[in-house]
Amino acid sequence: MLDVHALKAEDLQGLDASAIAAVAAKMLAHIGEQSRHIDSQAREIERKNAELEFKTAKLDKITFELARLKAWKYGAKTEAMSAEQRRLFEETLAEDEAGLHAQRRALQDAAAPARNPERRKPRRQALPEHLPRVEHRHEPEDTNCTCGRPMQRVGEDSSERLDIVPAQFFVHRHIYGKWACKGCQVLVQEPVAPQIVDRGMPTAGLVAHTLVSRFVDHIPYYRQAQINARSGVHTPRSTLAAWSGAGGAGLEPLFDEHRRWVLGCRVLHADETPVRLLDPGSGKTKKAYIWAYARGAFDATPGVVYDFCLGRGSQYPLDFLAKWTGTLVCDDYRGYEPVLRVDGRIEAGCLAHARRKYDELFKANASPVAAEAIQRIAMLYQIERDARTVTPADRLAMRQQRSTPLWTQLHAWLALERVRVPDGSSIANAIDYSLNRWDALGRFLLDGEVSVDNNSLENLIRPWAMGRKAWLFAGSELAGQRAAIVMSLVQSAKLNG
Repeated sequence: MLDVHALKAEDLQGLDASAIAAVAAKMLAHIGEQSRHIDSQAREIERKNAELEFKTAKLDKITFELARLKAWKYGAKTEAMSAEQRRLFEETLAEDEAGLHAQRRALQDAAAPARNPERRKPRRQALPEHLPRVEHRHEPEDTNCTCGRPMQRVGEDSSERLDIVPAQFFVHRHIYGKWACKGCQVLVQEPVAPQIVDRGMPTAGLVAHTLVSRFVDHIPYYRQAQINARSGVHTPRSTLAAWSGAGGAGLEPLFDEHRRWVLGCRVLHADETPVRLLDPGSGKTKKAYIWAYARGAFDATPGVVYDFCLGRGSQYPLDFLAKWTGTLVCDDYRGYEPVLRVDGRIEAGCLAHARRKYDELFKANASPVAAEAIQRIAMLYQIERDARTVTPADRLAMRQQRSTPLWTQLHAWLALERVRVPDGSSIANAIDYSLNRWDALGRFLLDGEVSVDNNSLENLIRPWAMGRKAWLFAGSELAGQRAAIVMSLVQSAKLNG
């Protein structure tokens, strides 16, 4: 076969016209084939460039989305979301961030399949030791080397993955044997053990699960019925409500004892929050209140008790705290004034409430005085962070040595600024609140067991705010009291781990 690549000029001499034409045709065909190959490569390069540009653009977009999510999640609240919005979107942000990370890793893996095996592993919290472990052994099918000699086991690598078995119903079958004496005509049988729901279907464990799902996880009865139905168990919402009613009644003696224990402390925190109560006569809801009382923030054994009341009047805490004496940490609500007039009771204010008034002005850029007030109060809170883990005596000594001078300077500065600001202004109202409650706000300087604020109890009221969004309102006064009983016991259990 004629090789057109090896032809030289002298090889064409002496050839006739037909041979030259054949050579020219072959050369033209070869040139055409080369041109088509070059065009194909150019199109492939263009395709890969376009694909690379697309992936680069997608990576840039994902990187931007991640940066925005981090700004929402970690940025300043004034520039990101309100506290309410952050709670609402916290789970969504976590899901979106994880999804974007997964997409970016997939794109990076496709663009650079050869990854560095020595890359730093992500730090992950170890799985709890108390969880049961199911071991899966993985060994090669053939442990003989290709040279024919048997291999020796020199070690192992292990990894752990978290799994779950969905809630599983099971049945307790109790069999009571009958024993009789033919001579005496006597029948003996073991008596039935008492149950929360007498002659009912549920065990105490199922009743407790229903109560916790309702009042701690805030799952309405109709959703619990749907969840149970997935396991083939029919539990109408009326049945679940009846179980909860019986469970609440069974817990009342324990609640009464728990209440006596919480009120046995010398330092007590108090606060209240509204809840909606169904008013059947009007077809609407009316406002009721949950009053919360907790042992001191530094108490070695924390506990909280809730009281469901139809109003916010002072008669409710007066009745609940009838025999209690000690230091009451509360805000400036006037309903506490009759409570504090009882002999043996001392008022301690909440510095967080005073700070909050300056913080609102600072965020609105309404007063430069508010910014300095926040800085001065922050110095006191720094000392409180240092004193949190020490004994009450050491805490009191630290406060008297470090906090008292700052407190005295803060009072003098507030009194001076109050003269400079106009009456009736927002900053004047904030300063008046602090000065009018100065003795109560400074109670923490005289007692090492008293907290500087009421934040510990406000955090314990938060579950009620979450519940309001799930079950919307209490169906009756009894339902509200039942919720208070369950929440008191379960939240106290959570406080103690």
